[in-house]
Amino acid sequence: MLSSRTSASLLSARKALARRFSSSSNEEAASAGGSLIAGVAATFGTYMLADFLSNFIQHPTQKMDYGFLNQFIDRPVDKPFWGTRTQHIVGVAACLAVADHGYQAAFAKYLGRPLCFAKSPAAFVFHTFAFIFSGVLVYCAGDAALNPAHEGRRMEELKSGAYCTYIGTNTAWFEPYVPLAVARVAGQGIANTWFGSALFPATLAYSTVKGVGWYDWGDSGLNDLEMKLNGLAKEE
Repeated sequence: MLSSRTSASLLSARKALARRFSSSSNEEAASAGGSLIAGVAATFGTYMLADFLSNFIQHPTQKMDYGFLNQFIDRPVDKPFWGTRTQHIVGVAACLAVADHGYQAAFAKYLGRPLCFAKSPAAFVFHTFAFIFSGVLVYCAGDAALNPAHEGRRMEELKSGAYCTYIGTNTAWFEPYVPLAVARVAGQGIANTWFGSALFPATLAYSTVKGVGWYDWGDSGLNDLEMKLNGLAKEE
């Protein structure tokens, strides 16, 4: 039989080992959580910039309404946030970033490896459609529910937003192929950069989703202040 001293030593060793494994697991979980937050934040920033840049593709000669930010670019402020490009830039990017990483995690769990276009092109294209549709739809739902301008017709606004989201999302099928085109035109080195693999594809996708889904091109799709800034008469 083990002596009481030996038993106590073994028990102490087991507790220390358990604490070590518990600490290691907690550190790994904290590290994974930190990496996820950092990834979502980076994607959020990329999508905000992509939305901003897409306005120059959709409205190359028009002045945009950025709400409270207008005061810094010598433009009048009508509404500080709701109904402005800034609302869209921040809101859509937040919803898309969360949806993008959420779907990637789900596909990785299903496939048993990280989602990759080269290894799973069909799944990646489906992921692209799914996260854009769901992310933009969540944004439209939030806008319909919270935007003061939609008071009294919130359900109609949600239905309209859902339809436009579906139409627009169907145009974004090309996004996963953009880095391949960049590689063919500018070389693999450029395609592997943040610009070639993330920002440029997202900017083009924003342009087609907004442009086709909401007919947001040229002098179309402008709010009241933008119509005024560009010397256009508001359609009755």
